[in-house]
Amino acid sequence: MLLSKTSEYALQALIYLAAQPPGESVLSRDISDYLHVPAQYLAKILQDLAKRGVLDSFKGRGGGFVMRSGAEQLNILEVVEIVEGQPFGQGCVLGLKACADETACPVHTQWKPLKAEVVGLLSKQTIGSMAEAVRAGRYRIYLPGTELNMRPIRAPSKDLS
Repeated sequence: MLLSKTSEYALQALIYLAAQPPGESVLSRDISDYLHVPAQYLAKILQDLAKRGVLDSFKGRGGGFVMRSGAEQLNILEVVEIVEGQPFGQGCVLGLKACADETACPVHTQWKPLKAEVVGLLSKQTIGSMAEAVRAGRYRIYLPGTELNMRPIRAPSKDLS
């Protein structure tokens, strides 16, 4: 609701990729099937994330997308700013051209502290921590009732040697 569809899909896809075993590539169509989002739209988002250094992209057999090392430490706010290309919350909540403390819109003073709280919340949640919660079954990133025909989220295997 607060985020664009592009940011929402990017976050969902990154959580899905981070929940996969390290180094395992996933096809964009498998991610779009799992998340029930438009395949071409998601493919473009994933390609943009690869260009911006968040993902690695591999072509051909065994290809797909993989989280780059350290990308799981990105927080929601950082991902949104990477995807949107600008700081989160820029501009007026009502869409007015001029809105600042000096030229405030009707909700500016009420929105300002709420925006600071939202920014704080988005800064605390990392892709890795959300992926871990999904792997543990505390949360899900798919629509209820769509569990069939989905590539499962698998926890990384533990080396027992």
